[in-house]
Amino acid sequence: MPDIKTFNQAANDDTDREHQVQLALLGKLCVALETGADAVNTSQLLSELIDYSEAHFMSEELLMRMKSYDNFEDHQDDHMHMLEVLRSLAAQLASGQPSVMAAQARDMLGCISQHIATRDKRLTDHVRLGL
Repeated sequence: MPDIKTFNQAANDDTDREHQVQLALLGKLCVALETGADAVNTSQLLSELIDYSEAHFMSEELLMRMKSYDNFEDHQDDHMHMLEVLRSLAAQLASGQPSVMAAQARDMLGCISQHIATRDKRLTDHVRLGL
């Protein structure tokens, strides 16, 4: 399986930057949760990650529609699942239940990394090769 760096070398510059920002925000969230950072700052970071992910996913989904991408629904399902998990983390943080959030955030980092390396790579190949 290709790693994210290999995928990003093949992806267009905008998508590459978006993925790097998304992964960086999620990485910062993981560190904040693991180190017990201030809840207000952690909440703001999580909110930024959710907003950024929504915008990124929306742009990807628009591209998939424009290119008549055959795997649109499965890809979109991944996006919806990831947003549900992020929103669940936000709800846990807001209710003062951060006990398992660090592990969930790390799992989410793996999930998004896997999504980028597989589903997004397939989409990029589809667009780049005109499949």
